[in-house]
Amino acid sequence: MNRRLSRLTCVSLPDPSDLELLRRAAAGDEPAFRTLVERHETAVARVVTAMLGPGDDADDVGQETFVRLFRAKTDFRGDAQLRTYLTRIAVNLSCDVLERRKKQSGWLRLTGSDDDGDVRLASSDRADSVEDADRNETLHQAVESLDAKHRAVVVLRILEDRSTRDTAALLGVPEGTVMSRLTRALARLKVTLGPEFP
Repeated sequence: MNRRLSRLTCVSLPDPSDLELLRRAAAGDEPAFRTLVERHETAVARVVTAMLGPGDDADDVGQETFVRLFRAKTDFRGDAQLRTYLTRIAVNLSCDVLERRKKQSGWLRLTGSDDDGDVRLASSDRADSVEDADRNETLHQAVESLDAKHRAVVVLRILEDRSTRDTAALLGVPEGTVMSRLTRALARLKVTLGPEFP
């Protein structure tokens, strides 16, 4: 009997799906919602930091993304993956912040960071060299000149390496719009950066 019981306790159950956790959270299971946050907070933080740079705005948008999920937990039907749903919320909230910043101060900011899971616009085998740091800074400044809708496409298509279809779904625009915005954004970056940047 003891041997049989010990064999049963060693069997590990698969992690519950996002939908199962959301269903539990809707029924009042707080640890289930906490598990969802832990499962997706890094991905949300990566997108928000790429859009806004690190700081209070990024923290606020990250928190608000999960607040909105909590409010919608009974309405989420699972038509899209939860990570896609959260990314859409994060991008939309980030675009709102960028527009507000633009109105308030006339400039936008995007800051790369280190290997802690945040996003860099450029990578190199010699990331610690002065030349690479200068190139990264130049690239960041060029991206600062993009408006929110073009920056969102650059973040999703280039930094997040999402497909055109995924980017279109996340932004709620046609695939052709994604392609045209990306083309315009890259053209602007090319002009700003000059021929030394491929």
